[in-house]
Amino acid sequence: MGAQTPSTRPPAMQIESNLLQLMRGLFYPASNVVFAPQTDNPADIKPAPGKDPAMATDPLESTFGGWQAVENAALTVADGANLLLVPGQKCANGVPVPLSDPDWTKFVQGLRDAGLKAYQAAQSKDQDKMIEVADTMTKACANCHRKWREKRNLADRCK
Repeated sequence: MGAQTPSTRPPAMQIESNLLQLMRGLFYPASNVVFAPQTDNPADIKPAPGKDPAMATDPLESTFGGWQAVENAALTVADGANLLLVPGQKCANGVPVPLSDPDWTKFVQGLRDAGLKAYQAAQSKDQDKMIEVADTMTKACANCHRKWREKRNLADRCK
C-alpha cells in the first residue's frame, strides 16, 4: 500500500451541531422509537390509511417501520454515541464536552452498550425484553444528564 495523498485521504471529521442539537435531532427521536414498544407492539403500527409510508415522519410508520424501525433506532443510538467522542464537540453554551473526564467516556460507553442491547432485544421482537432494555437506556441517559445537563443555568452545563 502506498502513502495516502490529499486526494485519497478521508476528509477530516467536522462538527456542525452542538450537543443540544445532537441530542434533539439524533438521540431524542431515536430513543423515543426504542421506548415505543413499552406500550405498542411495533408490528401493529401502520401508516394512517391513504398515507404514503415513504413520506412518513414517524419512523415506526415509515417504509422501514415496525420492528425494523426499532432496530434501526437502537443502532442509531449505539453508533451515534461515537459522535459524543469527536474532539471539538461543544455544549449549547459553547463549553467543550468534557472528553477528558473519565465519567464522560464511561457514560458514552454505557449509552453505546444500551443501544446494542436494545438492538438485540428488538431483533427478538419481544416487548417484554424491550421494557427491560428501556430501563437500561433510561439509566444510561440519566447518568450523563445528572452530572452535566441538570443545571439551573445553561452556562453551568458540561462543567
